[in-house]
Amino acid sequence: MADPITVVLAEDQGMVLGAFASLLDLQPDIEVVATATDGNEALAAVDRHHPDVLLADIEMPGRSGLDLAAELNRRGSAVRVLIVTTFARGGYLRRAMEAGVAGYVLKDAPVGDLVTALRRVHAGERVVAPELAVAAWDSADPLTERERELLGVVLDGATNTEIAARLHLAEGTVRNYLSSVMTKLGARNRTEAARMARDHGWL
Repeated sequence: MADPITVVLAEDQGMVLGAFASLLDLQPDIEVVATATDGNEALAAVDRHHPDVLLADIEMPGRSGLDLAAELNRRGSAVRVLIVTTFARGGYLRRAMEAGVAGYVLKDAPVGDLVTALRRVHAGERVVAPELAVAAWDSADPLTERERELLGVVLDGATNTEIAARLHLAEGTVRNYLSSVMTKLGARNRTEAARMARDHGWL
């Protein structure tokens, strides 16, 4: 019998984590070697166990699933990353593909679809839920990398002065960036712009 597909499972909601672990443990060809409730813990588990697949939620404390995928991609890791999310946001999918994610599926998909996606990802395929692919092409990201960086700090509640200090920019430059972003997105203020960008999956 072939060796089982080894999986590190990362999900910050305890009930969902337990349900996924139980589901996968029922599969004769899949072995969950570790679970994690935040991104940093997940990365440590990957380093420790060297699994075939990292099955990760997209939004977690510490590091997001996309952060984990990008870090593993940067390292040239052989670990395949399958993202499971509740968010059908096109911006997330585009960023996932850029980060080298091998699969991207929705949590509310049938159980069998998740298991099939995991097996296909392990086999070297790329798997994307059809509804997510449609969302991606309907939602082009208008923001630059610097604009995304600024809006991410806005979501933390930082003032323009604090943003300038954190990103080593002049305060006037921060205002100019944020003004440009608000114009692009048709937002009334910087907070609304940040929320719009987050809701589209651009952050």
